[in-house]
Order: sequence, then C-alpha cells, then structure tokens
Amino acid sequence: MAKKKQNKKRDVKVYLIVLWTLFVLFGFSIYLLFHGITHEWFGDMPTFEELENPETNLATEIYSADGKILGTYYIENRSNVSYEDISPYLVDAIVAIEDVRFYEHSGIDMKALFRVAKGVATGNSDQGGGSTLTQQLAKNLFPRGENLSKSQLVIRKLQEWVTATKLEYNYSKDEIIAMYLNTVFYGHNAYGIKKAAETFFGKEPDSLNLQEAALLAGVVNAPTKFSPKRNPESSLGRRNLVLKRMETNGYIDEATYDSVSQIPIDLSHFGVIDHKSGQATYFREFLRGMMHDWAKTHYKPDGTPYNIYKDGLRIYTTIDSRMQQYAEEAVREHLALDLQPAFYRHWKGDPKAPFVLPTEEDVEDIMILSMKRSERYRVLKKAGWPMDSIMANFNTPIPMTVFSWEGPIDTVFSPMDSIRYYKFFLQSSLMSVETGTGHVKAYVGGNDYRFFQYDHVTQAKRQVGSTFKPILYTLAMQEGEYTPCTKVPNISYSIQMSDGKFWEPKDSGKNKFGEEVTLRWALAHSNNRISAYLMKRFGPEATIQMARRMGIKSSIPAVPSICLGVCDLSLYEMVGAMSTFANKGVYIQPIFVTKIEDKNGNVIQTFKAEQHEAMDEVTAYKMIELMKGVVYEGTGVRLRAKYGLRNPIAGKTGTTQNQSDGWFMGITPDLTTGIWTGAEDRSVHFKTITLGQGSNMALPVWALYMKKVYADPTLHISQGDFPKPLTNIDLDFDCDKYEEEQQAAATPEVTEEDEF
Repeated sequence: MAKKKQNKKRDVKVYLIVLWTLFVLFGFSIYLLFHGITHEWFGDMPTFEELENPETNLATEIYSADGKILGTYYIENRSNVSYEDISPYLVDAIVAIEDVRFYEHSGIDMKALFRVAKGVATGNSDQGGGSTLTQQLAKNLFPRGENLSKSQLVIRKLQEWVTATKLEYNYSKDEIIAMYLNTVFYGHNAYGIKKAAETFFGKEPDSLNLQEAALLAGVVNAPTKFSPKRNPESSLGRRNLVLKRMETNGYIDEATYDSVSQIPIDLSHFGVIDHKSGQATYFREFLRGMMHDWAKTHYKPDGTPYNIYKDGLRIYTTIDSRMQQYAEEAVREHLALDLQPAFYRHWKGDPKAPFVLPTEEDVEDIMILSMKRSERYRVLKKAGWPMDSIMANFNTPIPMTVFSWEGPIDTVFSPMDSIRYYKFFLQSSLMSVETGTGHVKAYVGGNDYRFFQYDHVTQAKRQVGSTFKPILYTLAMQEGEYTPCTKVPNISYSIQMSDGKFWEPKDSGKNKFGEEVTLRWALAHSNNRISAYLMKRFGPEATIQMARRMGIKSSIPAVPSICLGVCDLSLYEMVGAMSTFANKGVYIQPIFVTKIEDKNGNVIQTFKAEQHEAMDEVTAYKMIELMKGVVYEGTGVRLRAKYGLRNPIAGKTGTTQNQSDGWFMGITPDLTTGIWTGAEDRSVHFKTITLGQGSNMALPVWALYMKKVYADPTLHISQGDFPKPLTNIDLDFDCDKYEEEQQAAATPEVTEEDEF
C-alpha cells in the first residue's frame, strides 16, 4: 500500500514536471514567435510593418459624378470600411455568435481553449470552438495554405495565436472588428461587409437593420450552407440563432427577439455584382481597358505599377447615375416597345429575313462568315475538328440561354439557329456630353452587355450619313459670305473627281427643285444637292481639315461624297464634334474620369478635358441657328410634333445607304447627345426609308432620354435658349425678315426726280 502511494506520488510528480516543461517550452516558443526569431523552425511570421499594412485584394471602385458606385474591378470583390461605417447591430451580432468574450481577452480566449480541451477529453465536441475573432482575423490576413501536415498545422496554429496577440497589441478592439468584417467572405462573390451589404440588401453597412445584421453575422460561418439565396431555411434558422445569442448576452431583449425572429428574409434587393450586370456595363468595360493602360505607367510608392484588381483604387467618373439610368431606359423603351416589334412585322413571312440580300446563297454565305467569327468555331478549329464535324456541331440543338427584351430565355437552339436569331436584333447606342466641361454624363454601348459585348460608342465605326453635313456647312458659315438665310439654287451639281469622272448626288425629294432655297432650309431637309454645291465650293480637303479641328481623328477619304457622310466614324467622335457648336466654337474632348485616388483616399491624378478653338463663336452660333431649323421645320420636326419638346433644340438626323444606320445628334445649351441605331450586320435593316430613316430609328431615343432628364429637377438641365455671342454683328436669323430686308436693299429708292 505504501509502495502504491509512493508510485502514485512519483507519477504525479513526473506528470507535473512534464506539464510544466511543456508549458515553459510553449511559452518560450510563443516568445520566440512573437519576436520573429524562429524562421528556421517555424517559417515566416508577419512583421509589425505587415500588421500595420495588411495585404488584401481590394477591389477598385468606380464612382459616378453624383456619388454612386457604378461597379468594381476585382480579383476578390472587396472594399474596406471603417468601424464608424458599420451598423452597431452587426457588431453586436458578430460578437454574440462568434466571440462573446471579445472585449475581455487579448487575442486568445483561455476559457474557450480549456472548454475545447475538456470537450475533446470527454468526447463532447458540441462545446464550441476556441478561436477568437482576432485569431480568425489573423487566419484571414495570413492564410494557412493547403495540405498541411499535423505538425505544420500545430505550428501554424501557434503562429496565428502570436499574430492575434500582435494584432491586439497594435490595434484597438474597434479596429480589429472592422478589419475582421472587411476580410470575411460572405458568399456570392462578396468579400468584406461593404460588398456583402450591397449584394444581399443593396445597402451601405451602416444602414443594416437588426435582422439583416444577424443574417450576415450568421452567414460567415458557412457561406454556402447558410446562403439565404441557396438555402433559405438554413439561413433563417442561423439568423434566428444569432438573434437568440444576442438576447442571451443582453444585446436585445426577449420581446425584440420574439418579434424580429418572425420577420421573413427580404432579398428583394439581392444582386450578385459582376462586370456584366448593373448600371453602365458598356462604359465600365470601356473604362477597364482605359484604366489598365493607365496603371502600366503609374506607380505606387514601392515602385511597382498599380493593379486595378488588387489595389483598391477609387475612380471618380463623369457619369451621372440618374442620367445613365434615363439613357438606358430610353434605349430600352424605344427598341423593346416600338422599333423591334416593327422590325419583326416588317420582315414577317420573308424567307431571307432579316437580310436584304438578293439570293438564298448570299444569306448562306453571310451565315457561314458569322459562324467563322464565333468563339465556338475558333475553339473547335483550334482543337483540329474538320469542317464537316464543325458544321454538324453548329447544326445540333443544345440548351442555351438567349437574349430577349422580356428577359433571358432558356431554350433549345442549334448554334446556327442562335446566330440567325441574334441577327434580327437592332442595337442602339447613346453618348451624352455636358457643355463647357466635356464630361460624358451617359454612355450606352448597346442593348445588353451580357449578350452583346460589342460597344457601339467607342469601338464601332459606322457610316454617319447626313450627320456629317454640319461640318461642311461650318466652312460656309465661317467664310463670312454665307448666313443661314443665304439662298442658293436647288439644282443638280456635278463635281469632277481626281480620276476625271464626275460625281453627282441623288436626292430623295423633289421639293423646291429648281428654286432658290436658304441654307437653313437645305440643312433642315438634308438636301443632298445643296451639300454638293458647298462641296464644290470648298472641296474635300478643307472639309476634312474642319473635321479634324472638331476632334474627328478617324480616316476620312478625300472624295466629294463625304459631304453625304460616307465615312465611318464613331459615336464618340461625332458627339464630341457636334458639342463644339454649343461650346461657342471651342472643341472640348469628351472625358470620362475626373480623378483617381488610392485606397487611403490620396489623389493620384486629376483629369481635365483638352480643348482648342475650332471656329469663332459667331460661326458656331450660325450653325446652332441652322440646326434649329432641322427641329423646327425639317427632318427632326417630330421632336415637337410627337414628343412635345418645344424648347430650343439644334439637331441633325442621319440615314446611311440602304437605311443600314440611323443617327440623331441633339444639341441643347447644357447637353450634346448622339444616338446611333442599326443592326450589327449592315445587310440587316428596314427595306423602306420611312421606317429606316434616322428620325424613326434614332431620334425617338433622344426624345425619351431628354424628356426624362428635363423631368428631373435635381439635374438642373436648362430648357432655355442658346446664348448669343458678345458681338455687334447682326445675328437675327429670321429668314423671312432677312429676305424682305435684302429685297428692300436691292430696290432703288424712288424720288421725285427719278419719276421724271
């Protein structure tokens, strides 16, 4: 018995020695790890500098001019917020469910660790975890990596404990909880609380209510399992567990728990954020390329170039989110409700639809060409498929999702059938520029970026038709011998070209043929004969030089027919050129960005539009008066007759050969806005000028957009008249009055002597 007691005392002594030895070794290891002098044994540890500036992938945010976030560029869709920008409900919820003693420990919760150890020893694993919020933050900031052995996992755990202690040493509790919420993944491509609040509820983090905060606090444990979108029942149960923990720990009372736990989850504002959804998708994709080039030549303080996907830049754009919304709505309203249904009716029953081609063989040729331009064809061709196998693949029906104006449709099409299906769709683009600044306020590159990723604002170049005529008329106005009321004979004109041949344009109308007409009337009715007269007077080279002064850089052939707009230009170029008239003759290059900040709010670069004088202000005003005639009496008259826009508007319609392209340029004192409408394939169009002209295809989009803009008083867009130049020159362009004065001046005054 005595021997047994001795053995027991000896065993206890040995046990205590081993325990204390392990404790000392553990403490010594922690000390070494904390001071970073165990690299050979334990690997890399974050330094104090790294803790001061933890590396996370921060999304670059794109801001509208009115302060809204249009979108982000990211590897991880993450943006940081400070503690002050987080709802108190969320702070209480995350502490209640994840680390109830968060404000009591210094990074490691010893009570929780002993509870876990007891659970392991007794086989009861339901006692909860031992990791604190600070330890979880340490793991998020400095990830463990994959496929660690047990020994490596133990070492990594020790490192996390030390890192947690360092975090507690360097940061306040408020800063730690904000950092934690900024690093957590919430599912659905949302990293950090700012993107989570935006994705799940369309809110900023400081606006989250109690039930929303509880849901997000619960989601972080298992984003897929507790996703309210994928597993609503599990998510509701988890949310209510968080609420119960908040009640248990005194953050809310029982009555609040009872009432809030009965509220259903509201996902009416749920929306996954990606580059193909949301507002201004075409603009954001254009800006991505622009910013990618910018980043290559701009460097961070450490000498490395900026990365738009990781460095948390803030790009402040010129786009106004309200005007962008109105522009997108206007395009949709006209195409979905009016033009596209008319196009279907127009082509109904035609076997060659929607192609204006002479034979079925021509249709087949263009379909094969379209097939060869597709990504599917390139992939199959690269894989070595023979042509007959590729054709069989393209003619095999498969499930797919296709565009419709009512929303995406899940259907079964062969790839070749889908090509034909998409050929039917008319596209429309819009760009709107602010007078005086060159700021682009709205940018719509097409119908829907998810399905049509070709940008018709900056990427596409199409024939501009009669919208080019104001550039030619500008030459006439600046020479001084012409005014809008000057009359010229409305007869046929032929121009000899460099090859000796003669070019003579046709005109669709016989109105006033053989009479003298004013230049105002000629531009208003888009008369081709008078354009030929002016081209013969000034020549292609002078016209091209004027176009260059007005900001057009694309190639323009030096041929007489450019007076009818046979050159291919972008909508961006045309809107910039037309805005010169409203800017009193000064060309201001349209710009998209005002400034760029780094993640800390420091301004990296500011932007201002380049500008130069293209013409004098009197010439610009003459052109405004000329283009007013288009709206008052010419091809743009439906702005007044149909849409009721009675305020001063200068404009120009444009229709290209075979009605392939419809244009409208509308100028007001505050905004110059251009519209293009057509199909992606030039052989797809209306067969009649009545339906295919610019006044039917493009002008209605402008009207719908401007009516919405004028109806929004917060935009402060004027409906007043254009200011006259500060000059003594007579600028009264009432052509009837002008004609009377000219006749009076040409008639000698009769005196008594003359009578005899």
